[in-house]
Amino acid sequence: MAQTVVLLALIFSNVAHCAFSPTLIVDMAKILMDNYCSPEKLAGLEEAIDAASSNTEILGISDPAILASVLTDGVKKTVSDSRLKVTYEPGFVPAAPPAMPDIPLEQLAVMIKSTVKVEILDGDIGYLKIQHIIGEEIAQKVGPLLLAHVWDKILPTSAMILDFRNAVSGELSGIPYIVSYYTDPEPLIHIDSVYDRTSDLTIELWSMPTLLGKRYGTTKPLIILTSKDTLGVAEDVAYCLKHLKRATIVGENTAGGTVRMNKIKVGDTDFYVSVPVAKSINPITGKSWEINGVAPDVEVAAEDALEAAIAIIKLRVEIPGMVQAAATLVADNYAFPSLGEAVAEKLASSEEYSMISTKEELEVKLSADLLKLSGDKCLKTTSNIPALPPMNPTPEMFIELIKVSFHTDVFENNIGYLRFDMFGDFEHVAAIAQIIVEHVWNKVVDTDALIIDLRNNVGGPTSSIAGFCSYFFDGDKQIALDHIYDRPSNTTRDLLTLTQLTGKRYGSKKSLIILTSGVTAGAAEEFVFIMKRLGRAMIIGEATRGGCHPPETFRVGESDVFLSIPISQSDAAQGPSWEGAGIAPHIPVPADAALDTAKGILNKHFSGQK
Repeated sequence: MAQTVVLLALIFSNVAHCAFSPTLIVDMAKILMDNYCSPEKLAGLEEAIDAASSNTEILGISDPAILASVLTDGVKKTVSDSRLKVTYEPGFVPAAPPAMPDIPLEQLAVMIKSTVKVEILDGDIGYLKIQHIIGEEIAQKVGPLLLAHVWDKILPTSAMILDFRNAVSGELSGIPYIVSYYTDPEPLIHIDSVYDRTSDLTIELWSMPTLLGKRYGTTKPLIILTSKDTLGVAEDVAYCLKHLKRATIVGENTAGGTVRMNKIKVGDTDFYVSVPVAKSINPITGKSWEINGVAPDVEVAAEDALEAAIAIIKLRVEIPGMVQAAATLVADNYAFPSLGEAVAEKLASSEEYSMISTKEELEVKLSADLLKLSGDKCLKTTSNIPALPPMNPTPEMFIELIKVSFHTDVFENNIGYLRFDMFGDFEHVAAIAQIIVEHVWNKVVDTDALIIDLRNNVGGPTSSIAGFCSYFFDGDKQIALDHIYDRPSNTTRDLLTLTQLTGKRYGSKKSLIILTSGVTAGAAEEFVFIMKRLGRAMIIGEATRGGCHPPETFRVGESDVFLSIPISQSDAAQGPSWEGAGIAPHIPVPADAALDTAKGILNKHFSGQK
């Protein structure tokens, strides 16, 4: 309230000559009080008027245009509404629309043709460029003309683009009229509510049960192009269709106008105040597009909006086939067959992809649906990252790589420590096995207990799992570590310990502790799963991530969308699988406390032996 008084008082300050009526500001403020569409924003204005009325200063700005600009700035800041404007217009005559009976049909035809551009674009896309949204009364009068020269041409198209980039005017009654062509006749839809301050009445706008000609319907793609110049009734139409989820808005944020603006004369002066006297409240959002404008769903420069809209429509034509192709890939390849079939069936029948606008949005939606339907965070869209070209490193390079990739230590009581953060491919590991043994394994193999730190291990290929596990069992017999089911081939293979290893075995007798966290995933989880199930290790830390065996990447049809699909699973007949669920530790502790906990347990054990 105090700020309001100050802002108005600023207009009166430092003036010494009365060039205009001292009641100008008071009269202007009263116009706002009586006509402004949001009276709740005028709290404190009456106090400001009283303060202005009692001010003994006089208006001293002699140039009326400058004064109008100063008044505009003061009013906008006082009410926080950029639409308010004060102008000085001597001789201004309000434009009165001609009465309907006085407008010849030929003149109306010229008006329609000058404000509506009709075109059929490649791909059977209808294009309507509209600069003025006509009201229902005029539309009824020129109905046959509209149908013959506009609507009947565009009605058979498979998609439509409404170009509102230059739409700056329109009639309120045209809102339900134009919206209804893109909705069903039943049930009727509450489109908008418009509060008119001058009558203190709220008008509800509803979809219309009957229309001239046929409806475009609710299923064919509809794109609305906008710019920073899109104003008023066109903004309302765009906002309504956007939140009915019937249209996608492409372009720029609109101007943020109003459904009705009145220019009101200030007393007996030549000053006028342009005031929004009505406001729109959308029944779906409970909000208005006014002042802030309509935000586009896909933001691009206005000049690029048509091209972007055409690309969106082309994508939407392809999406049903892409979703079906994705469903087929899941059904044929997902590691869990019955779940894969159920996911595929629900995905293929989904009707929630019609408003997708970009490849990235499609990928996000597909991933979210696959996760929701399967509960598997490994079943998702992915980028198709080409495999790196093969390298031919020297032994010296291998040694340096191994030093960086592995960390070893020997703690008190001859407790060994081994950390690595990713599993390697067996073929590569086999080629450098002797180097790993010499520079890593031999440092810990003769310890009395071993801590394997997998808290930061994100997985990798599972081809080296059998070999790694084999070091912790004796070589006198083979042990079945796991049974791996492969969905594409519908076969199960046995994962067995190896009879021949490079270097010494750690054996089955010495204590082994594995540290885990929520990061531990994939191949690391398979290792933890095997060692826990066979009772060979104690697990300390946090539950693992709940990943999967290394997934395969599949291209969705002929598109540039790819799916990451787990194709293998640990044999669930042996008990609950770790895929998707993770592995619970024997001793749950925060990840950062796991190493100290493990050392404490082992130190206590060895102290008890002494």
